[in-house]
Amino acid sequence: MSEPVSPISYRDAGVDRDAANRAKSRVLQMVRSTTTAGVVPNPGGFGGLFRVPMDLHDPLLVSSADGVGTKLKVAMMANRHHTVGHDLVNHCVNDILVEGARPLFFLDYIGMGRLEPGVVEHIVEGIVAGCKENGCALLGGETAEMPDFYDPGEYDLAGFIVGAVDADARIGADRVQEGDVLLGLAANGFHTNGYSLVRKILFDRAGLKVNDIFPGKPHTVADELLRVHRSYLHALIPLLGERQSDIHALAHITGGGILENLDRVIPQGLQAVVDTSTWAVPSEFSTIAELSGLGPNELFRTFNMGIGMIVVVAAESAQRVGASLQDAGETVYTIGKVERGEEPVRLV
Repeated sequence: MSEPVSPISYRDAGVDRDAANRAKSRVLQMVRSTTTAGVVPNPGGFGGLFRVPMDLHDPLLVSSADGVGTKLKVAMMANRHHTVGHDLVNHCVNDILVEGARPLFFLDYIGMGRLEPGVVEHIVEGIVAGCKENGCALLGGETAEMPDFYDPGEYDLAGFIVGAVDADARIGADRVQEGDVLLGLAANGFHTNGYSLVRKILFDRAGLKVNDIFPGKPHTVADELLRVHRSYLHALIPLLGERQSDIHALAHITGGGILENLDRVIPQGLQAVVDTSTWAVPSEFSTIAELSGLGPNELFRTFNMGIGMIVVVAAESAQRVGASLQDAGETVYTIGKVERGEEPVRLV
């Protein structure tokens, strides 16, 4: 007779379903607080339900998926988890805003080795804050506990957004014309891009810790690096929505910087000429330049350099659009224009 086998539970394998259920129960009320008019109640359902907007003549659904990259490493180092979810929502909102779309609903994915008390709640707290800021519903999500896949204390985070735009109101490269003016809207620090390089420079080369003072700033490295990625929705959406909109295109300045994002909305035969002297590059980028020895081309290809969104607008309307954006609380710079040329983006 063989010896009886000792039972092994899911908890023994590293997955605590009871803890997961408790965490989900705690975040449920936060999720419900983002409910909008389009949400169709579906308690216990396997999928979220949302009504297609009826106020659009020819609605197009616009979707995007993204993460916040190795900014998560900084959040883990600082044990500060409530901002990265907000980053995630705002980043995704800006990506579909470039198509002229307003957000409808959002879904999240959180993967971690072991559920840690409070961490999931803090992440979702940030996601909920972002959804409320942008008027979209947190319609669903997934929290996956995967022992031996993530190191203790580590997690990953991804977001998925769906928005809508009327087909006639969609903006983009097909509207951009010679003579259009480029308006730059100020960023809030590094947003969510370039963090692998930033961490290499600050932590490995300069030997700084997250609680050390950021060079030239009155606050810590964590405070600087965990500033929330800005959403430009509320300032821009009133200026969009019609085929005759004075805004011809938008470029969200994320990974690849101005050079690799602005060229996505510049049609062949035209070029965007960006005068980098028209705004003062924020000191955090100057610090990175000084510590790294990187030249302007590499910096502008990696970071936003203080400009989080570029608005391509008809020349005759540039002053009015700029004033409207300023009234909405934006810091606006006139940073260049669209000319004839073969190189999509040229920095001068």
